[in-house]
Amino acid sequence: MTTISGSHREEPSTTAAEREMLDGWLDYHRATLLWKCEGLQDEELRRTPLAPSELSLLGLVRHMAEVERYWFREVMLGEDLPELYVTDEDRDGDFHFTESATWAEAEQVWRTEVEGARQAAAGRSLDLVSKAESHHRGEVFSLRWVYTHMIEEYARHNGHADLLRERIDGATGE
Repeated sequence: MTTISGSHREEPSTTAAEREMLDGWLDYHRATLLWKCEGLQDEELRRTPLAPSELSLLGLVRHMAEVERYWFREVMLGEDLPELYVTDEDRDGDFHFTESATWAEAEQVWRTEVEGARQAAAGRSLDLVSKAESHHRGEVFSLRWVYTHMIEEYARHNGHADLLRERIDGATGE
């Protein structure tokens, strides 16, 4: 069994102010997801080793790109953006892809959406209320809530990524 190390991830400060703490934890979880994908080939990243689940590492990265885009730009800023992978016909399109789907493309889209999320949050108060309502809940949200939700979303999916990675090549790590 191989152990993968997360030495390139920075633990958030234990004494930071609220905004720095939220940014730190969100970046930590973003780095964790990439770390779980590190060193794998496209075929391995597309693998769905937890049948009957359709979860794959590639799908998780595509999903998180959608989530970053949705919460920070569509909900918080009210931007009218098209979906990246999801369609009306396939609400789980981020997890459904062909053999032509590549890590390079998914990672680039994810990085672009993370940067867009950072810009959407930059300089804005944590008390700022979203310009749009959630499609799912029909409510507005504070930027603080979005940060907290995103940390929870990454943490949950990073747990999935732990299991997927171990099933793919036996690699484990915190």
